[in-house]
Amino acid sequence: MLNIKKVKRYSLAGRKSKVHLSIYSNPHDKDFLKTVPDVLAGKNFKELVKRIVAARKNRKPVIFMFGAHVIKCGLSRFVIEMMKKNIITAIATNGASVIHDFELSYCGKTSEDVAEQLSCGRFGMASETGKLINEAVNYGAAKNLGLGESIGRMIEKNKLEFSDYSVFKAAHRFKIPATVHVAIGTDIIYQHPECDGASWGKTSYNDFLKFSEVVSGLSGGVVLNFGSAVILPEVFLKALNLSRNLGHDVKNFTAANFDMNYQYRAAENIVSRPAGKSGFYFIGHHELMLPLLYRSLLTLLRGKSSMFDTKKG
Repeated sequence: MLNIKKVKRYSLAGRKSKVHLSIYSNPHDKDFLKTVPDVLAGKNFKELVKRIVAARKNRKPVIFMFGAHVIKCGLSRFVIEMMKKNIITAIATNGASVIHDFELSYCGKTSEDVAEQLSCGRFGMASETGKLINEAVNYGAAKNLGLGESIGRMIEKNKLEFSDYSVFKAAHRFKIPATVHVAIGTDIIYQHPECDGASWGKTSYNDFLKFSEVVSGLSGGVVLNFGSAVILPEVFLKALNLSRNLGHDVKNFTAANFDMNYQYRAAENIVSRPAGKSGFYFIGHHELMLPLLYRSLLTLLRGKSSMFDTKKG
Protein backbone atom coordinates (compact mmCIF):
# COMPACT_ATOMS: atom_id res chain seq x y z
CA MET A 1 0.00 0.00 0.00
CA LEU A 2 1.22 3.50 -0.85
CA ASN A 3 2.27 5.68 2.06
CA ILE A 4 0.85 9.10 1.24
CA LYS A 5 2.55 10.61 4.28
CA LYS A 6 5.74 10.70 2.18
CA VAL A 7 4.30 12.80 -0.69
CA LYS A 8 6.38 15.86 -1.65
CA ARG A 9 4.56 19.21 -1.52
CA TYR A 10 5.40 22.85 -2.27
CA SER A 11 4.25 26.34 -1.34
CA LEU A 12 1.11 27.53 -3.14
CA ALA A 13 2.37 31.13 -3.12
CA GLY A 14 5.52 30.14 -5.01
CA ARG A 15 3.74 28.00 -7.59
CA LYS A 16 3.38 29.21 -11.20
CA SER A 17 -0.37 29.67 -11.90
CA LYS A 18 -2.29 30.40 -15.10
CA VAL A 19 -5.09 32.44 -13.54
CA HIS A 20 -4.48 35.63 -11.53
CA LEU A 21 -6.82 38.26 -10.13
CA SER A 22 -5.49 40.63 -12.78
CA ILE A 23 -7.72 38.93 -15.37
CA TYR A 24 -10.85 39.25 -13.26
CA SER A 25 -13.50 41.73 -14.35
CA ASN A 26 -15.69 44.15 -12.46
CA PRO A 27 -19.40 43.61 -13.18
CA HIS A 28 -20.15 47.16 -11.96
CA ASP A 29 -17.78 48.94 -14.38
CA LYS A 30 -19.55 51.42 -16.66
CA ASP A 31 -17.12 50.52 -19.46
CA PHE A 32 -18.68 47.36 -20.90
CA LEU A 33 -15.41 45.90 -22.19
CA LYS A 34 -13.98 46.03 -18.68
CA THR A 35 -16.76 43.73 -17.51
CA VAL A 36 -15.42 41.01 -19.84
CA PRO A 37 -12.72 38.84 -18.18
CA ASP A 38 -9.32 39.15 -19.82
CA VAL A 39 -9.00 35.40 -20.46
CA LEU A 40 -9.67 32.87 -23.25
CA ALA A 41 -12.48 34.01 -25.61
CA GLY A 42 -12.99 37.19 -23.59
CA LYS A 43 -9.39 38.22 -24.14
CA ASN A 44 -9.59 37.38 -27.84
CA PHE A 45 -12.87 39.25 -28.25
CA LYS A 46 -11.49 42.42 -26.67
CA GLU A 47 -8.40 42.15 -28.84
CA LEU A 48 -10.55 41.90 -31.97
CA VAL A 49 -12.56 44.98 -30.98
CA LYS A 50 -9.32 46.93 -30.47
CA ARG A 51 -8.01 45.82 -33.85
CA ILE A 52 -11.18 46.91 -35.64
CA VAL A 53 -10.94 50.35 -34.07
CA ALA A 54 -7.21 50.57 -34.85
CA ALA A 55 -7.82 49.55 -38.46
CA ARG A 56 -10.34 52.34 -39.01
CA LYS A 57 -8.16 54.85 -37.14
CA ASN A 58 -5.44 54.04 -39.67
CA ARG A 59 -7.92 54.20 -42.59
CA LYS A 60 -7.67 50.46 -43.23
CA PRO A 61 -10.65 48.43 -44.45
CA VAL A 62 -13.08 46.39 -42.36
CA ILE A 63 -14.86 43.86 -44.58
CA PHE A 64 -18.09 42.40 -43.22
CA MET A 65 -19.09 39.08 -44.79
CA PHE A 66 -22.30 37.37 -43.72
CA GLY A 67 -24.85 34.69 -44.45
CA ALA A 68 -28.58 35.33 -44.80
CA HIS A 69 -29.34 34.41 -41.18
CA VAL A 70 -27.90 37.76 -40.09
CA ILE A 71 -30.88 39.37 -41.83
CA LYS A 72 -33.35 36.67 -40.75
CA CYS A 73 -32.30 37.10 -37.12
CA GLY A 74 -33.29 40.77 -37.13
CA LEU A 75 -29.79 42.25 -37.33
CA SER A 76 -29.97 44.38 -40.48
CA ARG A 77 -30.01 47.62 -38.54
CA PHE A 78 -26.73 46.73 -36.80
CA VAL A 79 -25.04 46.23 -40.17
CA ILE A 80 -26.54 49.49 -41.44
CA GLU A 81 -25.39 51.41 -38.37
CA MET A 82 -21.84 50.10 -38.73
CA MET A 83 -21.83 51.22 -42.36
CA LYS A 84 -23.30 54.59 -41.37
CA LYS A 85 -20.61 55.07 -38.73
CA ASN A 86 -17.97 54.10 -41.29
CA ILE A 87 -16.82 51.12 -39.26
CA ILE A 88 -17.67 48.66 -42.03
CA THR A 89 -16.11 49.67 -45.37
CA ALA A 90 -17.44 46.80 -47.53
CA ILE A 91 -20.03 44.04 -47.26
CA ALA A 92 -20.19 40.67 -49.00
CA THR A 93 -22.93 38.06 -48.78
CA ASN A 94 -24.75 35.23 -50.55
CA GLY A 95 -27.82 35.07 -52.78
CA ALA A 96 -30.30 34.29 -50.01
CA SER A 97 -29.53 37.62 -48.35
CA VAL A 98 -30.83 39.43 -51.42
CA ILE A 99 -34.20 37.70 -51.08
CA HIS A 100 -34.69 38.35 -47.37
CA ASP A 101 -33.44 41.93 -47.65
CA PHE A 102 -35.87 42.65 -50.49
CA GLU A 103 -38.89 41.00 -48.85
CA LEU A 104 -38.35 42.89 -45.60
CA SER A 105 -38.02 46.13 -47.55
CA TYR A 106 -41.14 45.37 -49.61
CA CYS A 107 -43.62 44.22 -46.97
CA GLY A 108 -41.86 44.08 -43.61
CA LYS A 109 -41.69 40.28 -43.39
CA THR A 110 -39.76 37.34 -44.83
CA SER A 111 -38.89 33.64 -44.31
CA GLU A 112 -41.76 31.36 -45.27
CA ASP A 113 -42.65 27.94 -43.83
CA VAL A 114 -40.57 25.78 -46.19
CA ALA A 115 -42.08 22.41 -45.23
CA GLU A 116 -45.63 23.65 -45.65
CA GLN A 117 -45.00 25.41 -48.96
CA LEU A 118 -42.84 22.62 -50.37
CA SER A 119 -45.61 20.03 -50.02
CA CYS A 120 -47.68 21.78 -52.68
CA GLY A 121 -44.92 23.25 -54.86
CA ARG A 122 -45.41 26.83 -53.63
CA PHE A 123 -42.03 27.26 -51.92
CA GLY A 124 -40.35 30.45 -53.08
CA MET A 125 -43.05 31.38 -55.57
CA ALA A 126 -43.95 34.85 -54.29
CA SER A 127 -44.49 36.86 -57.48
CA GLU A 128 -43.10 40.21 -56.27
CA THR A 129 -39.89 38.59 -55.08
CA GLY A 130 -39.31 36.77 -58.34
CA LYS A 131 -40.31 39.63 -60.60
CA LEU A 132 -38.62 42.65 -59.02
CA ILE A 133 -35.36 40.98 -58.04
CA ASN A 134 -34.88 39.33 -61.43
CA GLU A 135 -35.76 42.52 -63.27
CA ALA A 136 -33.17 44.38 -61.18
CA VAL A 137 -30.51 41.79 -61.98
CA ASN A 138 -31.36 41.79 -65.69
CA TYR A 139 -31.08 45.59 -65.73
CA GLY A 140 -27.80 45.43 -63.85
CA ALA A 141 -26.34 42.97 -66.33
CA ALA A 142 -27.36 45.21 -69.24
CA LYS A 143 -25.61 48.14 -67.54
CA ASN A 144 -22.58 46.03 -66.49
CA LEU A 145 -23.28 46.58 -62.80
CA GLY A 146 -22.60 44.29 -59.88
CA LEU A 147 -25.35 42.24 -58.27
CA GLY A 148 -25.31 44.03 -54.92
CA GLU A 149 -25.40 47.44 -56.57
CA SER A 150 -28.30 46.33 -58.79
CA ILE A 151 -30.39 45.29 -55.78
CA GLY A 152 -29.58 48.41 -53.74
CA ARG A 153 -30.44 50.62 -56.68
CA MET A 154 -33.78 48.86 -57.23
CA ILE A 155 -34.84 49.08 -53.58
CA GLU A 156 -33.98 52.77 -53.37
CA LYS A 157 -35.53 53.65 -56.73
CA ASN A 158 -38.82 51.93 -55.92
CA LYS A 159 -39.01 53.63 -52.51
CA LEU A 160 -40.09 50.42 -50.82
CA GLU A 161 -42.05 51.03 -47.63
CA PHE A 162 -39.60 49.39 -45.24
CA SER A 163 -36.40 50.13 -47.14
CA ASP A 164 -34.75 51.66 -44.08
CA TYR A 165 -34.11 48.03 -43.08
CA SER A 166 -32.26 47.24 -46.32
CA VAL A 167 -28.50 46.72 -46.07
CA PHE A 168 -28.26 46.96 -49.87
CA LYS A 169 -30.04 50.29 -50.03
CA ALA A 170 -27.81 51.59 -47.23
CA ALA A 171 -24.65 50.42 -48.99
CA HIS A 172 -25.85 52.00 -52.25
CA ARG A 173 -26.61 55.27 -50.49
CA PHE A 174 -23.31 55.34 -48.57
CA LYS A 175 -21.40 54.24 -51.70
CA ILE A 176 -19.98 51.22 -49.89
CA PRO A 177 -19.07 48.14 -51.99
CA ALA A 178 -21.82 45.52 -51.52
CA THR A 179 -21.08 42.28 -53.33
CA VAL A 180 -23.28 39.19 -53.71
CA HIS A 181 -21.81 35.79 -54.49
CA VAL A 182 -24.32 33.24 -55.74
CA ALA A 183 -24.44 29.54 -56.56
CA ILE A 184 -27.00 29.11 -59.35
CA GLY A 185 -29.84 26.87 -58.24
CA THR A 186 -29.41 27.32 -54.50
CA ASP A 187 -32.00 30.09 -54.09
CA ILE A 188 -35.73 30.33 -54.84
CA ILE A 189 -35.18 33.23 -57.22
CA TYR A 190 -34.06 30.97 -60.06
CA GLN A 191 -37.49 29.32 -60.31
CA HIS A 192 -39.17 32.41 -61.76
CA PRO A 193 -39.83 33.12 -65.45
CA GLU A 194 -38.05 36.49 -65.30
CA CYS A 195 -34.80 34.78 -64.32
CA ASP A 196 -31.92 34.97 -66.79
CA GLY A 197 -28.96 32.85 -65.74
CA ALA A 198 -26.52 34.87 -67.80
CA SER A 199 -27.53 38.05 -65.97
CA TRP A 200 -26.99 36.46 -62.59
CA GLY A 201 -23.65 35.08 -63.69
CA LYS A 202 -22.49 38.40 -65.10
CA THR A 203 -23.52 40.57 -62.14
CA SER A 204 -22.18 38.13 -59.55
CA TYR A 205 -18.91 37.77 -61.45
CA ASN A 206 -18.64 41.57 -61.57
CA ASP A 207 -19.05 41.46 -57.80
CA PHE A 208 -16.31 38.86 -57.47
CA LEU A 209 -13.92 41.20 -59.28
CA LYS A 210 -15.08 44.12 -57.13
CA PHE A 211 -14.65 42.05 -53.97
CA SER A 212 -11.18 40.96 -55.07
CA GLU A 213 -10.25 44.61 -55.51
CA VAL A 214 -11.44 45.32 -51.95
CA VAL A 215 -9.44 42.35 -50.63
CA SER A 216 -6.33 43.58 -52.47
CA GLY A 217 -6.20 46.50 -50.03
CA LEU A 218 -6.82 44.45 -46.88
CA SER A 219 -3.31 44.75 -45.42
CA GLY A 220 -3.60 46.21 -41.93
CA GLY A 221 -7.37 45.76 -41.96
CA VAL A 222 -9.92 43.31 -40.64
CA VAL A 223 -12.21 40.77 -42.30
CA LEU A 224 -15.23 39.42 -40.40
CA ASN A 225 -17.49 36.54 -41.37
CA PHE A 226 -20.84 36.03 -39.68
CA GLY A 227 -22.45 32.71 -40.47
CA SER A 228 -21.47 31.90 -44.04
CA ALA A 229 -20.24 28.33 -43.80
CA VAL A 230 -19.35 27.66 -47.45
CA ILE A 231 -19.87 30.42 -50.04
CA LEU A 232 -18.01 33.35 -48.45
CA PRO A 233 -15.09 31.31 -47.08
CA GLU A 234 -14.50 29.90 -50.56
CA VAL A 235 -14.94 33.26 -52.31
CA PHE A 236 -12.66 35.04 -49.86
CA LEU A 237 -9.86 32.50 -50.35
CA LYS A 238 -9.98 32.88 -54.15
CA ALA A 239 -10.20 36.67 -53.98
CA LEU A 240 -7.17 36.73 -51.69
CA ASN A 241 -5.23 34.42 -53.98
CA LEU A 242 -6.14 36.43 -57.08
CA SER A 243 -5.05 39.66 -55.40
CA ARG A 244 -1.68 38.20 -54.46
CA ASN A 245 -1.26 36.66 -57.92
CA LEU A 246 -1.70 40.12 -59.44
CA GLY A 247 1.08 41.53 -57.28
CA HIS A 248 -0.79 42.90 -54.25
CA ASP A 249 1.14 42.07 -51.09
CA VAL A 250 -1.89 41.38 -48.89
CA LYS A 251 -0.63 40.54 -45.40
CA ASN A 252 -0.78 41.52 -41.72
CA PHE A 253 -4.56 41.58 -41.49
CA THR A 254 -6.92 40.22 -38.86
CA ALA A 255 -9.63 37.66 -39.64
CA ALA A 256 -12.48 36.57 -37.38
CA ASN A 257 -15.28 34.08 -37.87
CA PHE A 258 -18.52 34.08 -35.90
CA ASP A 259 -20.91 31.13 -36.03
CA MET A 260 -23.11 29.05 -33.75
CA ASN A 261 -20.83 26.03 -34.19
CA TYR A 262 -17.48 25.07 -35.72
CA GLN A 263 -17.38 25.22 -39.52
CA TYR A 264 -14.44 23.63 -41.34
CA ARG A 265 -14.25 25.93 -44.37
CA ALA A 266 -14.59 29.09 -42.31
CA ALA A 267 -11.92 27.90 -39.90
CA GLU A 268 -9.49 27.01 -42.69
CA ASN A 269 -10.26 29.57 -45.42
CA ILE A 270 -10.77 32.64 -43.26
CA VAL A 271 -9.07 32.11 -39.91
CA SER A 272 -6.22 29.61 -40.35
CA ARG A 273 -4.76 29.70 -43.87
CA PRO A 274 -4.99 33.44 -44.57
CA ALA A 275 -4.49 34.98 -41.12
CA GLY A 276 -2.69 32.37 -39.02
CA LYS A 277 -2.03 33.70 -35.52
CA SER A 278 -4.02 36.84 -36.39
CA GLY A 279 -7.23 34.84 -36.73
CA PHE A 280 -10.04 34.37 -34.23
CA TYR A 281 -13.02 32.02 -34.06
CA PHE A 282 -16.02 32.84 -31.86
CA ILE A 283 -18.91 30.46 -31.31
CA GLY A 284 -22.32 31.90 -30.46
CA HIS A 285 -25.69 32.80 -31.95
CA HIS A 286 -25.71 35.80 -34.29
CA GLU A 287 -28.57 37.47 -32.42
CA LEU A 288 -26.27 37.64 -29.41
CA MET A 289 -22.80 38.04 -30.91
CA LEU A 290 -23.44 40.85 -33.39
CA PRO A 291 -25.13 43.18 -30.87
CA LEU A 292 -22.29 42.33 -28.46
CA LEU A 293 -19.68 43.28 -31.05
CA TYR A 294 -21.54 46.46 -31.99
CA ARG A 295 -21.92 47.64 -28.39
CA SER A 296 -18.31 46.81 -27.66
CA LEU A 297 -17.17 48.89 -30.61
CA LEU A 298 -19.28 51.81 -29.42
CA THR A 299 -17.58 51.57 -26.03
CA LEU A 300 -14.20 52.26 -27.61
CA LEU A 301 -15.53 54.73 -30.16
CA ARG A 302 -17.22 56.96 -27.59
CA GLY A 303 -15.88 60.44 -28.09
CA LYS A 304 -14.06 59.50 -31.30
CA SER A 305 -16.88 59.84 -33.84
CA SER A 306 -14.94 62.32 -36.00
CA MET A 307 -12.42 59.59 -36.68
CA PHE A 308 -15.13 57.63 -38.48
CA ASP A 309 -16.77 60.45 -40.43
CA THR A 310 -18.41 58.81 -43.48
CA LYS A 311 -16.90 61.50 -45.67
CA LYS A 312 -13.44 60.26 -44.79
CA GLY A 313 -11.56 57.14 -45.86
